[in-house]
Order: sequence, then C-alpha cells, then structure tokens
Amino acid sequence: MNIRRSLRASAALLVLCLVPLTGAAGDKPPITLDAAAIDTLFDDTMARYGLPGLAVGVVVDGEVVYQRTAGELRAGEGEAITSRSLFKVASNTKAMTTALLARLVDRGLLAWDDPVVKHLPAFRMHDPWVTREIQVRDLLIHNSGLGPGAGDLMLWPEPNHFTREDVVAGLAHLKPLHSFRSRYAYDNTLYIVAGEVAAAAGGASYEELMEREVFAPLGMSRCEAGAFDRDAVGDVAQPHRRVGGRNLVYREDGATVDTVPMAAAGGVRCSLDDMLVWTRMWLQPGQHGVVDGRPWLSDARRRELWTLHTPMPLGSRMRDWDGSRFYGYGYGWRLNDAHGRLKVSHTGTLSGMYSALTLLPELDAGFVMMTNGSGDGARTVLVQALSDLLVRPGGARPVAWYADVLQRERDEAPPARRAPDTSAREAVSTGDPAIPTGVYRDPWFGDVRLCAHERGVEFASAKSPTLTGLLMRLDDRVFVDWFDDSIGTDAWVEFKVDDGRPRMTMAKVDPEADFSYDFEDLAFERVAPCP
Repeated sequence: MNIRRSLRASAALLVLCLVPLTGAAGDKPPITLDAAAIDTLFDDTMARYGLPGLAVGVVVDGEVVYQRTAGELRAGEGEAITSRSLFKVASNTKAMTTALLARLVDRGLLAWDDPVVKHLPAFRMHDPWVTREIQVRDLLIHNSGLGPGAGDLMLWPEPNHFTREDVVAGLAHLKPLHSFRSRYAYDNTLYIVAGEVAAAAGGASYEELMEREVFAPLGMSRCEAGAFDRDAVGDVAQPHRRVGGRNLVYREDGATVDTVPMAAAGGVRCSLDDMLVWTRMWLQPGQHGVVDGRPWLSDARRRELWTLHTPMPLGSRMRDWDGSRFYGYGYGWRLNDAHGRLKVSHTGTLSGMYSALTLLPELDAGFVMMTNGSGDGARTVLVQALSDLLVRPGGARPVAWYADVLQRERDEAPPARRAPDTSAREAVSTGDPAIPTGVYRDPWFGDVRLCAHERGVEFASAKSPTLTGLLMRLDDRVFVDWFDDSIGTDAWVEFKVDDGRPRMTMAKVDPEADFSYDFEDLAFERVAPCP
C-alpha cells in the first residue's frame, strides 16, 4: 500500500476557524480538524470495505489541508495510486457539463430557457408537446417525466455499440411515467442531449469544449473527457469488483480509451489533484476562479447552478444523519442543509468506480473522495463521516457506526425489496412452447436474438453484447441469467401475443438493483425467425 499525505501544517491537530461566506466570524464556533482522525476514517473505510484504492482530499479556506492516497491502480500489481492517478468521476461530470453551459450563457450563445429544438432541430421526445416545450434547463434537473435511468441500457454496461446519435434518437421512443415537470426522477440521457446543445451553441464537440472552456483555463491538466492513449497519459486507475474476498480488475481500459456516448453525463476522468482544483474554484471564486484577470464564471451563473430547481424526496437517513429539512437538485448539483449549513454535493457511480464531491460553502470547506473498487457503502460511510467532522456538533462517529446502520437497513428490508433466491433455476429447453424464439426488436434498444444455444435458449443483444445469457425457468417465471456475472441484476422476461405477434417485456430480478438497468422501459416485438 502506498500512502501520500500533504498537510498545511505539520502538527497532527489542525484548528481551523472557518468563516462563512456571509456574516461575521463570530457567527459560529471554531471547527477542529484532527488529521489523525481523518487518517482513522480513511484506514477504517479501506479495511471495512476491502477497497483496492482510495483517494481523499480536504479543502478549507482555499487551501488543501489534507490529501492522501492508498492502494493500487490494479490490485496485486504494485503500481501505487497517487494524487495524479485518473479516476472515472462518473456523474460528478454533470456539474462540469452545467458549468460549460453556464460559460456559454455568459457569452450569450444560449439561454437556460431556450427550447432544446432551437439548438437541435431534430431532437424529439415521445410527446410532441414536450418536444416543443422542453428547455435547456429541463435537461439538467431531472423533471422530464421519464422513469429513473430511462434509456441507460444504451450507455451501460460497457463496452457497447451505441453511438451518441443513437442515444439522442432513442429518447423519442422512451415513454414517460409521469407528467412533464411534475416530479424528480434521475436521468442520464438528457445530459447527453445537454452536451450536444453545448456543442451546437459552442461550435465544437463536447469534448473539445470541455478542454477549452473548463480544463485548460482552470489548470485541470490531468482531466480527460474524450479519447486518449492510456499509456501515454499514464497513471490510470482501473475498476475492480469484489469476488471471494479479492479485488479483481474488470472492464479494463484498452490501449486506447475511446470517446463514450455518455461523456456529458458521466464520462470525465480526473485526478485527485484536479478535483481539488475544481473544489477550490467553487469555494473561493474570487481567488481560485479568476482567469486572465476576469471571473471564469459570473456570480449570476454560479447562483443559478446552486439554486434548487427540482425538489427531491428527503429520506429518513438524511433527516437522522444531517438533520436535513430540504433536499433538491440544482444544475448538476444536489442541495440540502446539514446541521443548519448549506451542503452542495454530488456523487458519481460507474461499475467499479465511485466518487463524491461535497462543498460546505458557508464554511469555505469541502472534500473529495474517489475509489476504484466496489465502493457504494464505503462512499456513503466516508462521505458522511467527513461531513460530520466539519458540521456535526459532535463530530464524526466511527466508520463502524455508519457501516452498521447501512447493514441493518439491508438486513431489515422487506421481502419485496430483496432479490429472490434463484438457485433452483433450470435452463429453458429449446422446444419449450411457452418461449416464442426469434429476433425481437425494441425501438430504442435495437435487436436481440432468442435462439437455440448448446445449453438452451440464448438471449443476445446486438448493440450491447455484454447483455448475453441463457433463459432460465424459476417456478412459473422466466429470467435471463447473464454470462457476465458482473452485471448487477438478472432480468425477468415475459411474453404475450398481441395481434398475432409475440411481444416481450423485461424487469429487474433484484428490485433494489441500480436503476440504470432500466429493463422495464423495453418493449420488444418479434420481427423475424431465428437465422
């Protein structure tokens, strides 16, 4: 294990008097940051969750007061993670995309209330009225009426053969679950549209604009939004999953890391050093957000990005842990109150990569964490502990306390929220009359083949080849057992005949699986016999 630390002071105990952005210094008591206590949180999180690597940085008063990395780029191979190592920041990309759009708004190249079709005339939603009315701002605040993660199967699992054009075109076929602008439901696909709006207004590709407008002027020299040569860039963390108590690399980068369709929603990679530059810029724009003597982003745009535009459900854990009374989404940021202080944050999740950025602007403090392992629980625990360290009157609790709460929540989940036991499954036979084999087509996902395989009936997606597996019967239901066991959930399959044509629908076997496995949005029709 390699550990790198940089502390503003050599003493283990750092007493930091944090002053809010508004108000007098006496408005709050001093906050004590104990570097050794952060080390304990770091070490205990690594140990509790068996992470292959972890990077953490804390900023206070515009200075990096804690920075540490541990673990390996690839578990077992000895190449240490450093503060320059690239991680997938996943959905923390969204704040970068909205900042890019804000730069274009500042230049008068677009407006938040522009109709999307003003910039992308061919853009369509399922409802023609929504197509006409949806504005640039609506692409950013998860109020489209689509279900959570609608269309995400065009993005994940990677690699796949979908293009950015496929994703944008597919939105016309995704049926809404709710009325437009009526409620919050997280989506990624509309952020891809937002990236294309930026490209149309800015006169260059999304990737070029990110480099020109965000990374270069701010000095985020190790961030990558587009294709790059893995070995030339170097120091690139690889994703891992936990199998049998070991961390195994999976979905490893090739020699050339290609541009991905979901770049604007979650495709950026950055180092810890770069994410701390990003953090300092947001906390102290007057000092760290000035480029060539001018504000990188106007105050008006900053306020808009951090304005609550869509209310979000406020769960009991947030009420208990943060004492929160409100929760909502801005432009690429989540907003809530934590023990009376504004918290501006986001997380990022991709297979084998987890990140988080939390800002406490009234305290001029924030922190970043990134891991290249299966770190959902680890992220929740460490982020909460670091937040509590800064704002909770009693400070942070031990890692075990937070982890045990999460474990109890899982153990006490009602049966309806648990994945069923599928160990008694049996392969569907090729002659099963209840299974109408053939080629099936969904208007946004494309073709899949349900055809004879040496072990039964195979489900094989044309554009997402990772989604290949065997049909299995469990009691009176049928599901797909994927060959790639890293896929987060198997999928139920149901058939019916309508107007003489077989149709197929799907659903997650594990009801608590990531919403990006949006099998429920698929509606297949049989279009041909098996070849």
